[in-house]
Amino acid sequence: MSYPKNQMGARDGDAAAGIEVTDGFTRFTQRDDVFTRAFYDDTVRSKHTDAFFASYRMEAAPRKGDGFTQRDFALRNASWLISDVMTDRHADEGRREGFQAPISYDTPVADDAMDIDDPKAMSHEIKRVARFFGADLCGVTDMDDRWLYASRVDTRDLSEAPNDLPEGMTSVIVLGHEMDADLVATYPSALAGAATGREYSHEAAVVMQVAAYIRNLGYEAVASMNDTGLVIPYAVKAGLGEYARNQLVITPEFGPRLRFSKIFTNLPLDHDKPKPKGVKAFCDICTKCADACPVKALPFGAPKEGGANVSAIKGVKKWTSDAEKCFGFWAKMKTDCAICMRVCPFNRDFGKWQHKIWLKIALSPARRIALWLDRKRGGRIKPNTWWTQKP
Repeated sequence: MSYPKNQMGARDGDAAAGIEVTDGFTRFTQRDDVFTRAFYDDTVRSKHTDAFFASYRMEAAPRKGDGFTQRDFALRNASWLISDVMTDRHADEGRREGFQAPISYDTPVADDAMDIDDPKAMSHEIKRVARFFGADLCGVTDMDDRWLYASRVDTRDLSEAPNDLPEGMTSVIVLGHEMDADLVATYPSALAGAATGREYSHEAAVVMQVAAYIRNLGYEAVASMNDTGLVIPYAVKAGLGEYARNQLVITPEFGPRLRFSKIFTNLPLDHDKPKPKGVKAFCDICTKCADACPVKALPFGAPKEGGANVSAIKGVKKWTSDAEKCFGFWAKMKTDCAICMRVCPFNRDFGKWQHKIWLKIALSPARRIALWLDRKRGGRIKPNTWWTQKP
């Protein structure tokens, strides 16, 4: 299923989701993603980027500094293992699955499709199945082709390749995967990177299993991680959370501390609705993430159209980071950075009563009180503290 490069204009549900699309909208070309550019674009690529990627093979990992020792990198790299095995399966075909290409079918679509006369009940079933396999959140939204990449990347020569899906896709199932709070508290560190890698490995298994279940029912299901399309608009439209200044989705269960995956399908499903609760109004008065960013890659002020470089989508009015500055800092550290996640006032355990009360205040007109109450939170925990905790 091929799509034209440009899909103009707003659509139903955009306003509720906080999505503002302008006449200058152009679907994003994945080759412009800063991680892909790091392999071919001299304005991004440097000795630091080569060492960054090599560190995931333990070839250029520093051996000193709390959070950056050999065991820290060893744990981070081990956490990525399952994701890496899945990703490398079809590398000889130019498919880095889960990142530059959707995940190949390991289960064929059953010849006989199960009759489904109640899409709402089917949506509940899919959410139950997703949780059974290990997803922490699950929402369903419509197949909005604006957020599909205009093209994907052939990793053999980094050229553009068709970003095709089977015909007749009608829904996107979005799965959320909680990151470990104790590890997130140690950002920036290689140790904290294990929180990211573990969820990529988890989500690879979960998204493939849920997709296989749907194919066993006789319907198409394409498992997807960072590939194929931008997951944040789908997550927001599926009612899982709201977009924030730090470029993350704030959820009422886990704040920003999640990774997301998705499944494109023609399974008859009822769609969830966006659930704006007031995160944008809070972010309007809060700049903790932008203040804390070491390279000032996060924006101050109100959302606006455009971005600092080609790694920003065109024609969407939103808070947009400077991806080149952000990735440049990652490359120098040889690991990912999520200081913006760590310091976010919404980075809390909302299973605890005191944080539930804080959330109610933060999403109310008394939000400045919530911001004041958060003034001393979000400090970095020394990574070695994690290692010395009792199991």
